Amino acid sequence: MAEPSKKVPHYLSYPRFIWRALVESTDGNLLFYVWMTALTALALVGANAWAHQVADGMGLTGMTDHVSWGLYIANFTFLVGVAAGGVMMVIPAYLYDDREMHDVVIIGEVLAIASLVMAMLFVVVDLGRPDRFWHLIPGLGQFNFPMSMLAWDVIVLNGYLLLNLHIVGYLLYKRYRNEKPDRRWYIPFVFLSIIWAISIHTVTAFLYSGLGGRYFWNTAILAPRFIASAFVTGPAIIIISLQLVRYFTKLPVPRKPIQTLISIIKVTILINLFLLGAELFTEFYTGGSHAKSATYLFFGMDGYTGLVPWIWTAIVLNIAAAIMILHPLARKNFAFLNTACILAFIGLWIEKGMGLIIPGFIPTPLGEIVEYTPTLTEWQVTVGIWAFGLMIYTVALKIAIRILTGESNLQKDIDASPP
Repeated sequence: MAEPSKKVPHYLSYPRFIWRALVESTDGNLLFYVWMTALTALALVGANAWAHQVADGMGLTGMTDHVSWGLYIANFTFLVGVAAGGVMMVIPAYLYDDREMHDVVIIGEVLAIASLVMAMLFVVVDLGRPDRFWHLIPGLGQFNFPMSMLAWDVIVLNGYLLLNLHIVGYLLYKRYRNEKPDRRWYIPFVFLSIIWAISIHTVTAFLYSGLGGRYFWNTAILAPRFIASAFVTGPAIIIISLQLVRYFTKLPVPRKPIQTLISIIKVTILINLFLLGAELFTEFYTGGSHAKSATYLFFGMDGYTGLVPWIWTAIVLNIAAAIMILHPLARKNFAFLNTACILAFIGLWIEKGMGLIIPGFIPTPLGEIVEYTPTLTEWQVTVGIWAFGLMIYTVALKIAIRILTGESNLQKDIDASPP
């Protein structure tokens, strides 16, 4: 039988591909429906909380004129790192031509897409007046490019999202048609995405370190710290995802990609701890007014200790995760490995969130200490966005895996169509 690509022109196979993706995204077993129902319920709770926030104002949050960035921007920062960390599947697959990584590399790219959508949603809910988002659109608002780091952040985040959408969409479409992808249409974009992944977290770091009035962020190693942490959290999620894919689907997942990611985390988690130690030495050994935010964060100041439990919890979790990842058992026992990945993920979520964003505002440039505590509204919105992102990740993986395993392709759709 002739290949589908020779029987069906592209203008007819495109609608079939889109329709098949929609069908696969809503069809599944009981466990799939329970999982998606739970995520939908959480997403709706978050949407309802955000609706109240839009109607009643940012007074429903714990943010103030003194601490103007809180839980939302903390999650934004962390998720940009997760999106950048997704490239850890791309580098060994294409830069080092690891054939065993080629099919499962899409898992990392799908993770990047879901993470970027969540990151952008956290920016939207932090705006307070989302109807004013048009001010960031070139040609309509005051984009202030190229002087504004925020403008650069908008460009790199949207650019990275479009790159991953193109790569994933093109490769899956070609597999759906049983055709070999044309390297000219995806290899250049793959290598560009590697550079772009580094840029998204670097620009985000520059967004903070470029604010001269916030001493806590004025450090040259902020960008390297961001990159190091990103290359821990991204691979950690991918390792867990690969095991779930192996258990619940028919997609063959070899052990080598997981072992490669473990090797990456072994290096990057130690680099992250080293950079944290270097930062602490600079802050506390030299002392001075620049060390006040770090003092408040790690030890409290004038009786205010709101962030002390957060940061020490993060450090303990990161050290425990590093010890577990370095242990030989991590390569043999998946339960042990998964525990280490979860500890690293939570520890870095705290360190790069509550432990980085909030102390940048405390104390204020005038020396005032105004503590910040997220409100119930903020937690509800946060959980809702994470649930929505997991829905995107789940559905995208489900579509991709069905096509990669050959369970869904153009020829089967043609054969199943009525004459």
